[in-house]
Amino acid sequence: MEIRALGTQGLKVGAEGLGLMGMSAHYGATDETESLATIDRALELGVTLLDTAEGYGPFRNEQLLGKALAGRRASAVIATKTGVEFTDEGDFRGHNATPDYIRRSADRSLRHLGTDHIGLYYLHRIDPNVPVEESVGAMAELVAAGKVGHIGLCEAAPSTIARAHAVHPLAAVQTEYSLFERGIEHDGVLDTLRQLGIGLVAYSPLGRGFLSGAITTPDDFAADDFRRTDPRFQGENFHRNLAVVDRVRRLAADKGVTPSQLALAWTLRQGAVPIPGTKRRRYLEENVAATAVTITDADLAAIDAVAPHGVASGDRYAPELMKALNG
Repeated sequence: MEIRALGTQGLKVGAEGLGLMGMSAHYGATDETESLATIDRALELGVTLLDTAEGYGPFRNEQLLGKALAGRRASAVIATKTGVEFTDEGDFRGHNATPDYIRRSADRSLRHLGTDHIGLYYLHRIDPNVPVEESVGAMAELVAAGKVGHIGLCEAAPSTIARAHAVHPLAAVQTEYSLFERGIEHDGVLDTLRQLGIGLVAYSPLGRGFLSGAITTPDDFAADDFRRTDPRFQGENFHRNLAVVDRVRRLAADKGVTPSQLALAWTLRQGAVPIPGTKRRRYLEENVAATAVTITDADLAAIDAVAPHGVASGDRYAPELMKALNG
């Protein structure tokens, strides 16, 4: 797999990463054996950026990754996140990006991951009660101590990104980016990243599975699948979005690829490192094959015609989660 520079701070990763959240939370039933096999296969295929967070489970996802990487820590870039507080017992406490919590949660993540070094450490959400300069200052201390290699933000506004970057250079910003969600092209985030030399990590590059073309009804989701509360999977929004997916599917068929591969190849063409999430090897292999798909200028024009900015119906999250975004 192609190796890409993620930002200008020296971090290099495989062109496509792997999101691990669904292996432990939010997307229905989990299977540890298959999850571990999927991580193994990802490493075989050249995937190096493995994305987790202390809140996924909570803690179970970091522990799963630690188990998968036991004895071969150097084969991957571990990306995990802080800034959303959980007690040691796993009870949710809300935003907490204070320096004290960041230091404590970093040490806890290192224990759960079974390592002494986090490759990329993100502030998971911006804490409205703590200046981002204080949070990033604490993260910079972790870099100086050798516990963290590089730092980044998740879901941050352009001004917040710039303020954080002035305290300590950011390697990456992680945000939702896909054919369904192109907001960063228009709200200043993408321009800011390019101006400052910060890498873009795209989560949900398949629109939470919608762009795979495999979802035909939200009734197929497990009872604990959070997509049941996602506005884009509700009522008329679902049917409008399904029509967009049908158009993407036709473009993919004309190119001889799957809808997932077309969507991921488009994201790669934009310069992002996508981290599609999957719990199964067969979907991983399909996704990784997208790195070999060439998106031409003609393809870009055709894709723009069927999936322009604002094409998706419905907000990205339920209202209470939308409030947590640093727009």
